[in-house]
Amino acid sequence: MAASHGPMEGSGGPGTTWRDAIAPAVRGECHRDAPLAPRTAIRIGGPSDLLVRPADTSDLCSLLAACDASGVPLSVLGGGANLLVADRGVRGVMVKLPVDLGEEERDGDRLVLPAGAPTSRVTQRAAEAGLTGCEFLSGIPGTLGGTVAMNAGTGIGEMKDLVTAVEVATPAGLRWIPAAELGFAYRTCRLPPGSVVTRIELRLRHGDLAESARVMGADRDYRRRTQPLDRPTWGSTFRNPPGDRAGRLLEAAGLKGHRLGRMMFSDLHANFAVNLGGATAREALALIHLAQRRVRERFGVELELEVRLMGEFEPEDLGQEA
Repeated sequence: MAASHGPMEGSGGPGTTWRDAIAPAVRGECHRDAPLAPRTAIRIGGPSDLLVRPADTSDLCSLLAACDASGVPLSVLGGGANLLVADRGVRGVMVKLPVDLGEEERDGDRLVLPAGAPTSRVTQRAAEAGLTGCEFLSGIPGTLGGTVAMNAGTGIGEMKDLVTAVEVATPAGLRWIPAAELGFAYRTCRLPPGSVVTRIELRLRHGDLAESARVMGADRDYRRRTQPLDRPTWGSTFRNPPGDRAGRLLEAAGLKGHRLGRMMFSDLHANFAVNLGGATAREALALIHLAQRRVRERFGVELELEVRLMGEFEPEDLGQEA
């Protein structure tokens, strides 16, 4: 979860705000009080103090240096999947990487792709190059950088199976980090604090493209049958506990189809929460806490969030249980 901060005024001198000091240093787009709800899959959340779309990697590094020097917090917005933004929004700078920030490379079974590109670009480029091994990505939404940050995956694969290195922007410039230093684990990747992933190096393999297409088609069909893809949803709410599935526990606790305010656990998949229209982050958190309490009481299992919380949440919302 992103740290909560109050207004950060005055860092640019008398009569100025930190936004007045940082925005002129950015060559890309800067949007003050930018609404974030339309930029998230669940369609919930308040505004960002300053939403920045850097012009290039040099611009991004300059922005990171300016934020670091002035003590302004910085967050990264990918495709908005697996994300719940606070009703009060996000303090500081929110970075949204352009789709093609960074050069693509292809060499044999090696692909290098921009972090801001949609996850679907991996399967597209792989098919063009006659490569396989990334079938699990075919139905995962969001951006490539987001899938790395969460080590996204399914039952047939995870990002850690493909990633060999990531390029990150830091206040000091760009550098590559080998996958062995990223601490990949279940839905976990440890990136250096204050860095932003700009490109990802993947290693695939030459294989049967027809079989690859069949596997991806079957996976997409399964998702359409079992997941509420026609409604705003962040995807999986909770991580699967060891040896079990969060969806099974939630359904066994009577929460499949359960509604609280304008949020509901889907009647197709109990681990998918959906926004029925106009839901708030407070309602979403209340549903989350209700589920955690019921599963704890019935099965003695502590469900851990897979959805990421970002922004300035009220303390009572973070601790409440319905």
